[in-house]
Amino acid sequence: MAFADSGLAGTIYETEGEGTIVLAGTVVKGDILGYSSGWKQALATTGTAIQGKCVAGEDGVSGQRIVVYFDRAVVGSRFSGATAGGAIYVAEGTDNGEYTQTAPSTSGDCTKIIGYAVSASILVITPLYVIDSVKA
Repeated sequence: MAFADSGLAGTIYETEGEGTIVLAGTVVKGDILGYSSGWKQALATTGTAIQGKCVAGEDGVSGQRIVVYFDRAVVGSRFSGATAGGAIYVAEGTDNGEYTQTAPSTSGDCTKIIGYAVSASILVITPLYVIDSVKA
């Protein structure tokens, strides 16, 4: 089974680095968020790339202040088919705020590893401790 992110609100199991932000768009709990003219769902796609910086700790809409996690968040209940130990990236295309295990490959895409899969359905997201991917 291939990795899938339902985009629905996830369960947050453990966290570090809690803070609050004011949103510039609608988000659901567990989304990966970044900053581009305000805090909104991250996206790896070139031209509209918004690098992931934190994980939404609750649902919210534009103008609302929500709790987020900058250091680490263990997220589940919205994923299936992840390869345990595999790298996690910000999704591209139209999957704003979602995650993928497929490294974005278009020149200009955000290709930083933002976490790892613990199991088929649980991810550890560490947006502050990103690792640049290396292309051979």
